[in-house]
Amino acid sequence: MKKVTLVTGDGIGPEIAEAARRCVEATGAAIEWDEQQAGTDVMEAEGTPLPDRTVESIRQADATLKAPITTPVGTGFRSINVHLRQYFDLYVCLRPSKSYKGVRSKYDDIDLVVVRENTEDLYAGIEFEKGTDTAGELINWINSHSKRKITPDSGISIKPISVAGTERIVQFAFDYARKNGRRKVTSVHKANIMKYSDGLWLEVSREVAKKNSDIEFEDRIVDNMCMQLVQKPELYDVIVLPNLYGDIVSDLCAGLVGGLGVAPGANIGKNQAVFEATHGSAPKYKGLNKVNPTALILSAALMLGYLNMRDEADKLENAVAAVIAEGKDVTYDMKPDRDDPTAVGTSEMADAIIAKIK
Repeated sequence: MKKVTLVTGDGIGPEIAEAARRCVEATGAAIEWDEQQAGTDVMEAEGTPLPDRTVESIRQADATLKAPITTPVGTGFRSINVHLRQYFDLYVCLRPSKSYKGVRSKYDDIDLVVVRENTEDLYAGIEFEKGTDTAGELINWINSHSKRKITPDSGISIKPISVAGTERIVQFAFDYARKNGRRKVTSVHKANIMKYSDGLWLEVSREVAKKNSDIEFEDRIVDNMCMQLVQKPELYDVIVLPNLYGDIVSDLCAGLVGGLGVAPGANIGKNQAVFEATHGSAPKYKGLNKVNPTALILSAALMLGYLNMRDEADKLENAVAAVIAEGKDVTYDMKPDRDDPTAVGTSEMADAIIAKIK
């Protein structure tokens, strides 16, 4: 029996969380659920968007399935998603992108996995606001140590990329490739321009690759990588990237297979793993039983694989694929005409998936 924390989120979160839970249970997976809250709903009730009991449940669980959580723009509390990644050192962002028959897309037979470093790079959050004393001190120091000058009206963001951080994410990519029968790892960078940060990334990637010579390895410059993925995505398999590039390329890959509505995701560390849909909380659809639950259900399938419940994971993914291919019991966004009156709701699509689980 595995312990799984189910964070129900806010907006559409509780609806798709319930749909995903029912689908997982239908596979026969031996899971003990611990339902917890995070986001705007619990913030209104308790004054915190992330109660201590939720954090502790995630700490104790074998894995966590998290529904979307609203992040206020400009004001309010900081991103719960970012906080959990930093607090639990969830250094891997795993984003598979796979074609499913019946999903509208310009591409067929896409099967890519993006492995994004989650803790360093420009997203490490080391920033200095324009016009502050600290920004001024930093600009003065840089100007006294560099031939390139920064103007005093600049904001500054620091981009740290470490040997240790690069080693562990690239090694994860090779381990994932090996465990899942993948053929190649591609490391993505901009080492031709940023020689001491991306250059370090590339150097360490190559060193790790030498220790994993059973898996094919190559590297690509990030702008060329984006073009290659649009022109000939079939050449790629597992793609490992620093934080910012990984954020961009993972959405690009999701676009190749039909968008974020069919894009599962996971944030994985040494001791904790949080599986989540990559789309938002869509609060305007809250309580309408309307939105597509596919991404969170596929994230649940990804979680089952992580928990070494491979048969249950395959059952769930195959059932999702069958319902989408049939095209009958799907939500409005998966119909050729979004106004199709035969579209079903969130719960009804989950019912159809459950009926296909064998």
